[in-house]
This record gives sequence, C-alpha cells and structure tokens, in this order.
Amino acid sequence: METALTRLVGVRHPIVQTGMGWVAGPRLVSAAANAGALGILASATMTPDQLRDAVREVRSRTDAPFGVNLRADAGDAGDRVRIMLDEGVRVASFALAPSRELIGVLKEAGVVVVPSVGARRHAEKVAAWGADAVIVQGGEGGGHTGEVATSVLLPQVVDAVRIPVVAAGGFFDGRGLVAALAYGAAGVAMGTRFLLTSDSTVPDAVKARYLAATVRDVTVTRGVDGLPHRMLRTELVDALERSGRIGRFTRAIREAAGFRRLSGLTWRQLARDGLALRHGKELSFSQLLLAANTPMLLRSAMVDGRTDLGVMAAGQVAGVIDDLPSCAELVERVMTQAGRIIGALPTGGASMRA
Repeated sequence: METALTRLVGVRHPIVQTGMGWVAGPRLVSAAANAGALGILASATMTPDQLRDAVREVRSRTDAPFGVNLRADAGDAGDRVRIMLDEGVRVASFALAPSRELIGVLKEAGVVVVPSVGARRHAEKVAAWGADAVIVQGGEGGGHTGEVATSVLLPQVVDAVRIPVVAAGGFFDGRGLVAALAYGAAGVAMGTRFLLTSDSTVPDAVKARYLAATVRDVTVTRGVDGLPHRMLRTELVDALERSGRIGRFTRAIREAAGFRRLSGLTWRQLARDGLALRHGKELSFSQLLLAANTPMLLRSAMVDGRTDLGVMAAGQVAGVIDDLPSCAELVERVMTQAGRIIGALPTGGASMRA
C-alpha cells in the first residue's frame, strides 16, 4: 500500500512503531522494520553511547529504514542529533515539538523530521517550521496524552496542514488503518500493539498483565508526575494518587537519584530537564522531579518486571488486545485486513494509493 508516508520514508507499509522508552530497543525496531513498518528507536532512556550502539545494532539486523525518537527539550539533544547524523539515521521523531533551528539542522542534513503532537496548533507550528510529517496522537494513546479523541483531532489536523499526517491513539488492526486513511491520514502509528508482540523485550509477566486488562483498567492519572498520563491502573498508581506531598516528594527524590545513576546525568542536568517539562505547566517541585524521572518508574515494569514498583503506560487498545503475534505477523494481519476492507468498498478498491 503506497501512501505519502511510505513515499516519504521508504517503507513498504503505512505503519509506524512508536518510540516507547525501555520498549523500543534494537530487537523490536529491527523486527518492525523487517516487517515493512517504520521502526522508531527510543533514545530518551539511553545514554549517548548506548544510543550509538543501539543504532549500530539495528543496522546489523535490518537494511530497512528506521528512525530515532528524541526529546527536543533534553540538554544533550544536540549530541544525540550528531550521533544520528554520524550513523546515517534518516528519520528523526520527537515526543515534543523541536525548535525551528533543530528542524533546520536536521533537514539540511537530509533527515526526515516527524514530530508528535496532540493539538492542531502544534501541528500548524511545526509544519510552518519545516517538519516533513507529523504524528497526531489523540487522547486514546498511551503515556502522556491529551483530552481530544483521535476521531475529532485527526480531521482537524489533516485540514490544517499540507504535510503527511500519521494517526496515533486507538489503532491496532486493519480496520483502524482504513479509518485513518478515510480521514485523510497517510498511515497509523501504534505503540501498545507493538509492545504486545513476541518481538518486544518487555517481560512476559508484564505482557500478561496487559493482556488481562479490560478497557476499564486503562486510566488517565495525574498522580505520577502531575501531567495527564494514560496507563494501566495498578496498586502503585492508586498509592501515588492517595499519597500526600511528603510521600510524593520522598518518592521523587528516590526516583531522581536512581535515574541519575543510570543515565549518568548530573543533578544540574536533571533539574534543567525537569524545568523544561514544567514550562507552561503548574507543577510542584516533587512533581517536577517525577516528571524528569518517570523513566525509572517505567523501567521498573518494562525492564525489571516489577509491576508493584513501576508504571505501565498503555493506550486504551490494551483492553481489546489478547495475543502476542510477531511484528511480521502483526503487520501482515493489519495489511491483509485493510486490503480486504478496501477491496469490498463500492468503488471496488481500484486504487490503494493515498
């Protein structure tokens, strides 16, 4: 299926595997890329040296295009961009809108820039700054999320910009891909669906917790870091929501210290990244620390398998997923179902170009 997305980044199918921290490592990214999707390597939870090694490992596993997700507000974003350029990565994905200057640097080097946004005005801004495409996540998406449903947000953005739009938030099968194309998108991005594959390195016990979840078990909470965060409701989430200021501050300090040791960042760098996250938001100091160090809470579950000590970001689709296919099986399933639906349309599905 050829769309503006596949033509832009050179993949076979209009599907993006999103850059999930602690989840989107070399094994998952290369498996998604080999399946014909655009795999995105998550770099925010890696040191620069680990990022370079991860890019090289992906290269050793696949010849297909892939990208790297960056935090535009990170203090070492420039260093990470240089690693990408040195290693020949051709797609840069961003969880937060990159600056006009950063977009310019990447585009001058021939890198495709694809920021993720959660509002029409943000899409308009990055498009005006030169972004090549945009991923638009509706409120159904996992992790930090907004309040507007994909079905409402997506057509707004498609009408507002003249660059390819990739739909995220609530997608897991071929029906969703066809729906996104009907809205005018050039493809879909999926996080939770790729997390729940056999190629994902997330511990089996954690995957089982996701598979057992119903739609009602996926919640949006501000108890973790003061920002709307969609995740599975667990005992820890309940405890965070109940805890007072002293409890949140104590946990924030502990998580900050752990992430500092793991990442090699200084306390000054942690504070700077926390302040960047706080920009434009009313966060307490303890929430600021947690916002900068939420990666440690995610790592406890996604790497260590400790669902009692960590949090599990999840899109609402976690409540309707019940199996663990390989990336190849998943992508083939999505594309086969989408092709069957399009072929059954009254027009006869004469063209699958978008």
